[in-house]
Parts: sequence; structure tokens; C-alpha cells
Amino acid sequence: MLVDAAGLWFRSFYALPESLTAPDGTPVNSVRGFCDMLARLITDRRPGRLIACLDNDWRPQFRVDLLPSYKAHRVAEAEPDEEDVPDSLGPQVPIILEVLAAAGIATAEAEGFEADDVIGTLTEQEQRDPVQVVTGDRDLFQLVRSTPTPARVVYVGAGLAKAQDYGPAELAERYALSADRAGADYADMAILRGDPSDGLPGVAGIGEKTAAKLITQFGSLEALLEAAQAGDRGLTPRVLGKLVEAAEYLSAAPGVVRVARNAPVVLHRPDGFPPSDVDHQRLRQLQQQWGLGSSIDRLISAIERSGQPR
Repeated sequence: MLVDAAGLWFRSFYALPESLTAPDGTPVNSVRGFCDMLARLITDRRPGRLIACLDNDWRPQFRVDLLPSYKAHRVAEAEPDEEDVPDSLGPQVPIILEVLAAAGIATAEAEGFEADDVIGTLTEQEQRDPVQVVTGDRDLFQLVRSTPTPARVVYVGAGLAKAQDYGPAELAERYALSADRAGADYADMAILRGDPSDGLPGVAGIGEKTAAKLITQFGSLEALLEAAQAGDRGLTPRVLGKLVEAAEYLSAAPGVVRVARNAPVVLHRPDGFPPSDVDHQRLRQLQQQWGLGSSIDRLISAIERSGQPR
């Protein structure tokens, strides 16, 4: 199980009230929500290995060089290199990392890369076990596969209670893509469609359905662009004109949208689960210091039960 850690703690922050505080008044809504989500994932899905994947760089320079608009609207005004994070969320992130360390849960990151790239690289490298990617980011749909080991995405964009489980077949059905290359097709479709939340303009006038149809028709983004350059009669004059107009964007966007598969990932602890080095004393100290109450209880219980027979 590869967890998009930042995605989970952002989602927890907005899902729970900031009135959940530590004894010193520090909001801990994100910490508690993160622990609760992780405990439920462990309980429901019983992973044999688990890694919380981290953003080492939330807006990597190589992506900005390709497309300056990438996440530009999220840049903090006071700190141009920092993400605009709510004031009461920032202090909670180190607490979450302390909890993960005390629980013996592996974390991983890659210098100059996003968590998506860490997840992409670890998925690419996995030759032994099925992979489950837990995220609220649809970009990671591009990782679904059947071989050499199955890789699926547990999409929690609407919350964990409404999690959707996507493999190649489900993704192909949802977006009218080719089942045998659903992951790659999704990335190509996303390039055409764009994503305003990431500063990706897409191709003007081409929405999701048209994008999926074009990728399925021509087989890949590269084949589509070759057809456009050749003036292929399978393209309407309108679509052909839009693709030509967006040529500069389309040459840069693949390097932005497609996750890295060869990032220099560093794993901070062994990923075997349940972990062999849970520091119960430290977990209880963090529980008391930050007023984490039943959230830590649930996490400890989930870890302990995960090692027992079903």
C-alpha cells in the first residue's frame, strides 16, 4: 500500500474542525483525521507492506521549467518557493511525521520530486506484490496496470467512506478508454483535458469525453499529434485547429502530467507491515502531548490486529 500522505493530511484538515486542539491550543484536526484514515485503511485492507509517500518538492523545478503555470496559483505570496498552506495546518505536519516514525511506518521521498513521483517509481519497481495506491489525486490513475503485478488506485477524493477502487477495467469503463492501456490512456487524456487545479490549461475546446475519444481513436497522444501534423482526415477541422493552436503546450505537458518512474527514492524505514519497531511509549507521549486521544488508540489497535489471522 502506497499512501499519498500529503493528500490525506490536507483532506483531514478540511474534513474536521479546527476546534480539535492540543492542550496548548494547537489545532490537531489534521493529525487526528490522518491517524483515523490510516487506521481504517490498515483495518479494512490489511497491507503486508505500507509506505507513506512524501512531497520532497511540491512544485519541482523541472515541471515549472516545462510549464511555468504549473501550480503557480498555489505559491505563497510571502515565500515564492513555498506552497500556500493554511497557517494551522503547517505545524501539524511534523506531528504526523513523528507519529509515523513512532508507529514504525515507513516513509519515502525523493529529492526534487513530488509524492506522485515517489509512488510512480515504487509502483514501477514492484515485481513481487500487488500494489494499492491510496490518493485523492486523479493524476495517479495513470499507474493502474495488470502486469508484472496488479496496481490499483483507491481513490478517496470524496472521503474514505466513499472510496472508489480502480484497476484497468474500472478505469477503462469510467472514462471510455482502452482496457489494455488504461493507465497510459488516462495520462494522455488528462494532458488534453487539462486541470485548472494544477495550472494545466489543456487544449481549449477539448473536454474529457472528446479527449478520451481522440486518445482511443489514435492509440496515444504521440500518434494523435502525428496525425494532426499530417492533417489526418480522421480529425475534424475544428479539432485539428485546436491541436495546432496548442502545439507549444502539448510539447511540454507530457513531462509535467506523467509521473516519474525513476525518481531517486529514499525509504526511511523498512516497509514490512505490521512494523517490528513500534515505539508504544513514544506514541503515548505524543498522544498526551497533543491531545490525540482515541485516534492514537485506533491506530495502535489497527497495527496490532493487522498481524493477527483474519
